Amino acid sequence: MITARQTRAARALLGWNQETLADKALVSLTALKRLESANALKVHESTRDQVRRTLEAAGIVLLTSDRGEGVMIVRTSINSAAP
Repeated sequence: MITARQTRAARALLGWNQETLADKALVSLTALKRLESANALKVHESTRDQVRRTLEAAGIVLLTSDRGEGVMIVRTSINSAAP
């Protein structure tokens, strides 16, 4: 499951704003804002899954361990020109 903090961090690594991620993930901007909210607002699991798959397709790897959570970007030939 992707968290609000992971979503925000992944966008930062990709240089995407909320509008860009919402467009690429085919979710509403309102739904994405709810997902990224620090208040743990309810979000449909399908929205969460669509955002996760979009970020992973862009090269994001979601990290979760007993010590915390994080993200990293893996450069491929497709996204190697990203900042």
